[in-house]
Amino acid sequence: MLILRLILESFRFAWNALRMNLLRTVLSLLGVTIGIFAIIAVFTLVDSLEKNIKESFSFLGAGVIYVEKWPYTPDANGEYKWWDFMSRPNASYNEYKFLQANLKHQSGIAIFAVRSNITIKRKNNSISEVDLRGSSFGYSDIFEINITRGRYFTRTEVESGRNVVILGNNLGQNLFPNEDPVGKEVKMSGLKFMVIGVLKKEGESFLGTPSNDDTAIIPYNSFRKLYQTGTGAINEIGSSIGIKGYDADVGLVELENEITGLMRTRRGLKPREDDSFALNRPEAIANVIGGVFDVFGVAGWIIGGFSILVGGFGIANIMFVSVKERTNIIGIQKSLGAKNYFILFQFLFEAIFLSVIGGAAGLILVLLITFIPIGNLEVVLSLKNIVLGLGVSAGIGTVSGIIPAALAARLDPVIAIRSN
Repeated sequence: MLILRLILESFRFAWNALRMNLLRTVLSLLGVTIGIFAIIAVFTLVDSLEKNIKESFSFLGAGVIYVEKWPYTPDANGEYKWWDFMSRPNASYNEYKFLQANLKHQSGIAIFAVRSNITIKRKNNSISEVDLRGSSFGYSDIFEINITRGRYFTRTEVESGRNVVILGNNLGQNLFPNEDPVGKEVKMSGLKFMVIGVLKKEGESFLGTPSNDDTAIIPYNSFRKLYQTGTGAINEIGSSIGIKGYDADVGLVELENEITGLMRTRRGLKPREDDSFALNRPEAIANVIGGVFDVFGVAGWIIGGFSILVGGFGIANIMFVSVKERTNIIGIQKSLGAKNYFILFQFLFEAIFLSVIGGAAGLILVLLITFIPIGNLEVVLSLKNIVLGLGVSAGIGTVSGIIPAALAARLDPVIAIRSN
């Protein structure tokens, strides 16, 4: 009850200070408002950028390790030895079958290859610059395949290399504007393929990374009829073996070690020889992105820190004036039995309330930014940043109000009552 009484009374005094001296209080709180706005605006933009960029790489899958020829990132020394990577063999279909038979820590495995800029025809309609993707049966275990019409491949269709295709949403709409594509035929590289499914529309990502809207997916063995791949040769269209692990990061480490051992055995590498393959994880790209955005976060703290420092002095000034104006009231409260801690917390809570009001104003300004359209960037003020903004405001109020509150608590009641 005492705490509740303190909070209500402090809120009343803070509101009176804001109402009676509106201009002075607003100007004093402006530093906190600008500081919180600067910090939270930077964090909100950074978080939104990071989220949108990571979502742009969602086509790589989550919790997936790729066995490939080229690594995504440089080595520990910052070198990218492309001259060595160029001579590596591509991942082969036989290596995929070997890993599929021997891996114990995987929850899904697939081999796939991509050929860009192909043309798909349907009677008099044709679409160029299409990405043709050949994939094995487990492809749907690695990636999210949302089919709105039709179905996915059967195991028999994949293993036998049937000429069937799943079209991206844009391809289905443009090739078959007034009819259902399922069951109809399209032509690619001189061969006819029957459409068995159409994918859900994904839309354009923030970075314009590949989406399935302009992609055609066919069985991997059908893809091999059209293009040389899957043999492991250096100059063929490179295939990737995607292996999905379990959710726990420890499980992915175990999977990575298991893949390394099996691939080295399969390729007959000696103990001192370097790996002739790369194990790529999308998390590596995410870590690089996260490191870049950490720098922006530090910049936000520096920019906002100066404004908050000014705001803190403003709140301290308000509290010193408040103590001066209410010295007589403090003396009366003490003469009626109010303890020092009651007076201390009364003024301290008042400083916190004033600071939080300034911080809340800054958060409202950030919220207004989220309604401004910025291309494909979706800006969202997260609950984490709201709590951070209010927490920093409360902290500044505590630091700024502690000295005035302590002075008020230590006033002699007799002297305080006699003051004007």
